[in-house]
Amino acid sequence: MDSFGSDFSSGASSGKMDTGTIMEQVKVQIAVANAQELLQRMTDKCFKKCIGKPGSTLDNSEQKCIAMCMDRYMDAWNTVSRAYNSRLQRERARI
Repeated sequence: MDSFGSDFSSGASSGKMDTGTIMEQVKVQIAVANAQELLQRMTDKCFKKCIGKPGSTLDNSEQKCIAMCMDRYMDAWNTVSRAYNSRLQRERARI
């Protein structure tokens, strides 16, 4: 958070904050948070689905299940994300 705070302080010393820079920082932080949430949800769902008894190693079927589960989850997430972004663009064009 130090770098984020230092950007505010440098902008405040001139009496004006660069809102474009701040908005970009917020967008990056939101993207990182979304990626972390996606990874956490995918890990939880695929672990519950594929791992019967946790141990020190994964057997071959567990490895395949995890790989396929993660691929399907990412494909579904990408499909929903594209549809959502497309709808947002249509709504913005209407305004």
